[in-house]
Amino acid sequence: MGVGLIVVLVLVVVLVFWFIGVYNGLIVLRNRVKNAWSQIDVQLKRRHDLIPNLVEICKGYMKHERGTLEAVIKARQQAVNINSDNVKERAQIENMLSQTLKSLFAVSENYPNLKANENMLSLQEELTSTENKISFARQHYNDMTMTFNTKKQQFPAIIAANMLNFKDSEFFEVENEEEKKAPNISF
Repeated sequence: MGVGLIVVLVLVVVLVFWFIGVYNGLIVLRNRVKNAWSQIDVQLKRRHDLIPNLVEICKGYMKHERGTLEAVIKARQQAVNINSDNVKERAQIENMLSQTLKSLFAVSENYPNLKANENMLSLQEELTSTENKISFARQHYNDMTMTFNTKKQQFPAIIAANMLNFKDSEFFEVENEEEKKAPNISF
């Protein structure tokens, strides 16, 4: 066996191990992105489960706010029924649900008895806690997405990623420009 053949074999072995390492690294990161998405999903399910209780409590007090209650119910139903793995689509629907909940809480401020209701206060606290958990889960998901996409797009990993058809993950972003703005507070 000549020295040239040994050098070629060593190069082939090094390339194979490099390829395996890149592939395994991309798989680990892709699975972390999927896990982060499932954490968002868990919190969204929790929010979806809390909303009917909130609406039921509000119904008795907010007889004149039927449109607001129906908007919350409709937005929740859309969020529950979506069967898409498309992150952008899910984000739009969930952001719409967040907006309708904000309007429900804003309208509930006009009902002192409702604001003082112990069940309402408890549900508001649970929903606020859930919204915070959703925010943290979104942040974690977006961090994992950024890590995966960065690794996938860097040279030389991009060669293996393209050969193996790894796709970029989508970020879970706020689509509504109004949600991005700081709230206007006046006294």
